[in-house]
Amino acid sequence: MTPDATPLEERQCLRLLAGAPVGRVVYTVGALPAVLPTRYQLDDDGSVLLRATAGSEFLRAVAGVLVAFQADEISAADGSGWSVTVLGTAETTGEGAGTRAAAAPPAGQVTIRIRPEWVTGRRLTAALTPHT
Repeated sequence: MTPDATPLEERQCLRLLAGAPVGRVVYTVGALPAVLPTRYQLDDDGSVLLRATAGSEFLRAVAGVLVAFQADEISAADGSGWSVTVLGTAETTGEGAGTRAAAAPPAGQVTIRIRPEWVTGRRLTAALTPHT
C-alpha cells in the first residue's frame, strides 16, 4: 500500500460500490487482458449485477470464470477518492437478477452476477503537490 492510500474494510467497500454508477469488468480473451466499462447494481448480498447481450462475445468470455470488477471515484482536482475491487466467478441467468432487481432483463439480455469472493479497497488522500 502506498503512503497516500488507506485500506478499507469490506463493509466500507460495498457501501462505496453501492453508490457508484459505473465500474469496469476485467476478464481475459484468448489469454489477453480485457477491460469493459459498464453500468451495474450491487445486490443485497454484495454481488455485482450487470447486463449483457445473450450470445455476445463478452458473455461467452466471462460465463463461469473468475473475473475482477473495479469501481472508483477519484477527484480530478486533488487525486483524493477511493477504489474498490471485487474478485468473483461470473454467473449468468436470464431470469430476474436477484433480491434488488425485481424485473427480468429485457428480451435478448441476461444478467451476470459476480459473487464477491474477495473484496478489497483503498481510500486515496489528496495529493500534496499537483501532478504534471
